Amino acid sequence: MIIFDYGWRARVREGGESPRILLTKGIKLGKYRPFVVSAFPPWRKSAKEGGRPEGKKGDLHQIFPGVKTQKEVEEMRKMFVVLSAIALAAAFSVPAGAVEQKPIVWKMQSTWTAADNHQVGANGFAEKVNAMAGGRLKIEMSAAGAVVPAFEVLDAVHKGILDGGHAWPGYWFGKHPAATLFSSVAGGPFGMDNLDFLTWLYKGGGVKLYNELLQNELKMNVVAFPASGETAEPQGWFKKPITDVKSFRGLKFRAAGAAAEVFKVLGMSVVILPGGEIVPALQRGVIDAGEFSDPSADMKMGFQDVAKYYYNPGVHQPTGMMEILINKKKWDELTPDLKAIVEYAAMAEQQAFDTHMIDQNSKDMQILISKHGVKVMETPREILLEVLKAWDKVAEKYVKENAFFAKVYASQKEFAARVVPYRRIAHPPYDLAADYYWGAANPYQVTKAGKLPAAAPAKAPAKK
Repeated sequence: MIIFDYGWRARVREGGESPRILLTKGIKLGKYRPFVVSAFPPWRKSAKEGGRPEGKKGDLHQIFPGVKTQKEVEEMRKMFVVLSAIALAAAFSVPAGAVEQKPIVWKMQSTWTAADNHQVGANGFAEKVNAMAGGRLKIEMSAAGAVVPAFEVLDAVHKGILDGGHAWPGYWFGKHPAATLFSSVAGGPFGMDNLDFLTWLYKGGGVKLYNELLQNELKMNVVAFPASGETAEPQGWFKKPITDVKSFRGLKFRAAGAAAEVFKVLGMSVVILPGGEIVPALQRGVIDAGEFSDPSADMKMGFQDVAKYYYNPGVHQPTGMMEILINKKKWDELTPDLKAIVEYAAMAEQQAFDTHMIDQNSKDMQILISKHGVKVMETPREILLEVLKAWDKVAEKYVKENAFFAKVYASQKEFAARVVPYRRIAHPPYDLAADYYWGAANPYQVTKAGKLPAAAPAKAPAKK
């Protein structure tokens, strides 16, 4: 075995490992004095242990009995010098990637409270990246307010205050009206459901358009990807029953994004609030009614404690996406494989979150009814149609005022014109089999549109 002898026994050198071990770790040995090359078995004993005297180098013929003459010894020694030099060069030419690097740590924040179901999607994305990156990239995800308020996440990512965020594009409607087209608008738009909308994002150019909006229109130093999807949102929570669109007039109603503009057209007095402030506002009477997300998320927020009439369905936000926002400088620093991990983690979380919400919403709707006395009301068809008409007016206004809004809206319309009619003829109506198997069951005790909920039965007088 060939090793390097630095003029002393490495195994008796004070403090540390042998130079041979240090070499394998890529440690520079410049601080050691020049070495001479010698060959001896690593198991040879020191002088104190009965071996050869210290200071004398092992003879090659002691290791290789076939080496007899001095000339052969010298030739063998020269060969060892060459081989040792090659070994030394190899030790110092370890690729940079082979040397262990410190993990990249991203600090990200969502626009959701810790109790919000959308935080499940935010945490799920971070967990998937951490699992796939093998410790090279770690994401620390926090809830709204940990670093900045919910509505400041985009600006914080742009400025580098946050490395990334998990948010909803509709929150940036005030910065640019086209942002709402990537979150959710009435009717899909153009009749698209969640799967249609997701297909437009990936196959119809939606993802590219959204990054164009952020980087070119808003001049944000940000890269964005679709994250967890959004289930169709109910019409909302009301303290009193509603029967037609006239019931909306003058009602103080919480909404966000383009939905806020739509409900203004219908005569509502709209108040824009982040999710965590809606229930307290209902409780204090700041608003009369409001919408947020879905049965599971709404229940976690506590809507059932301040309002009992839950109108379903709604058409103001039937589709949509959450988003992953990454500071562009941080994104550009990643290797190609880590970039792929981030993108595919976002895609994986879409499916994980969507299936989670279908399962959870159906369970939590039953809990709202059975444990909290919530009355599930069918939204009158008249209201749903008026919401679509109001959205058309809002969209027409922004198409005329903003060229980029018009560009995105035209892209969605062109895509929907092909996909929606196809799915309508190729897919059976959802109601067909649903009504056949479950129409009479009414497990959610839905009060049909146009009817008021039945009054609670009077208690029988107590017997004397």
